[in-house]
Amino acid sequence: MTLLRMHVGGALRAARLSQSRSLRDVAKSARVSLGYLSEVERGQKEASSELLNAICDALGLTLSSLMSDVALSIHASQMPALTVARDAA
Repeated sequence: MTLLRMHVGGALRAARLSQSRSLRDVAKSARVSLGYLSEVERGQKEASSELLNAICDALGLTLSSLMSDVALSIHASQMPALTVARDAA
């Protein structure tokens, strides 16, 4: 089962890490608690649209770019895995 909050959290974490920023730094900029941001990134909490906007602003992202990344992540997770059949010779 694909959970939206897992993909949103992963996209937020990837954006934060690509900027080499700490959870503490982003939480302070977004004015959210460190613990809550950590839970959002780990997909344990479903963030409201207001909170997502605050985190995106803190990361210098637009909400639409975050949602594009999330859509790509969901699409990739739903692709069937390819397996290689070996000859039984």
